[in-house]
Amino acid sequence: MALTHAEREQFLAEPHIAALAVDAGAGRAPLTVPIWYQYAPGGEVWIMTGAASRKYALIEAAGRFSLLVDRVEPTIRYVSVEGPVTGTLPATRERLTELAARYLPEEKVAGYVAFAWEDHGEQIVVRMRPERWVSSDLGTV
Repeated sequence: MALTHAEREQFLAEPHIAALAVDAGAGRAPLTVPIWYQYAPGGEVWIMTGAASRKYALIEAAGRFSLLVDRVEPTIRYVSVEGPVTGTLPATRERLTELAARYLPEEKVAGYVAFAWEDHGEQIVVRMRPERWVSSDLGTV
């Protein structure tokens, strides 16, 4: 069963680990990697990645990417969203903290942010406007 507009937006807004997919060029399958993301219903999706990473280079070349989030309990449900990149900006410690707080227990956020800010090199925030959605809830299957 397809999700309603509100259901799919709410599901995407939950802190799932996404599978990001982006065109990897001729003769290659799409690059598909797990990633943290941020989204609020009605807004844009944003991710943070290394400014010198292959992932970012491919996103920049393609101008778009997709995310897939899913769960298996209490029902099998997924949302896939694809769209164009609407902008990029240098990552800030505040954005990193926001993203980490979405996924980590409160007591782990400061330590992770301190480590990641020093260890991961220059990061960039990439924004995407959801353009195409695919979603389903398979009920009690």
